[in-house]
Amino acid sequence: MSSVVNTAAAAATASQAQVQQALSAKFAKSNANAEQSVVQLIESANANLQQVVNSAASSGVGASLDIRA
Repeated sequence: MSSVVNTAAAAATASQAQVQQALSAKFAKSNANAEQSVVQLIESANANLQQVVNSAASSGVGASLDIRA
């Protein structure tokens, strides 16, 4: 009887380990996708900022700004 219980417990433990491994893989993939999205967002914001800076520089905005106190 004890060997049946041990076998059932081992099977349950193996099944639980498989579920945990599958969840870990899913979370890792999700995390990688989120990181990639953040990188794309930062790159897009940087490109937009560069356009604003270039536009302001070409129109002379801020060229003669006196910031002395």
